[in-house]
Amino acid sequence: MGKTWALISHLHALAGPSLTLIYPLYASICAMESTSKLDDGQWLAYWIIYSFIALFEMAAERVLYWIPLWYEVKLLFVAWLVLPQFRGASFIYKKFVREQIRKHGVKLHHGHGHDAGHAVHVIKAEHGMH
Repeated sequence: MGKTWALISHLHALAGPSLTLIYPLYASICAMESTSKLDDGQWLAYWIIYSFIALFEMAAERVLYWIPLWYEVKLLFVAWLVLPQFRGASFIYKKFVREQIRKHGVKLHHGHGHDAGHAVHVIKAEHGMH
């Protein structure tokens, strides 16, 4: 039982960083290097949502310590965010983050990013303009 438990503990320790950082990092690089811009939004959305999760964890660290399954719930949520079958990060961004930005009238400075023209193009494409 001791070796089995050690193996499970090591897999558990590897699952978090692999799921939250290594795979999204790899997929983000692939998205940036591909000619298609369709997957860029998924990975930008992932890093935005992951940043919110990290900030939430820092702010609520003392409370989260007492929630027994927080880490496992977080891993399941992150799996939903990153797995291509679900595209959870894009869903959360569109349904919650974007809605809050619009609701509160947040003015975003256009022209940031790797391609200033890309942001305008994406906004036009989403609204059916060419």
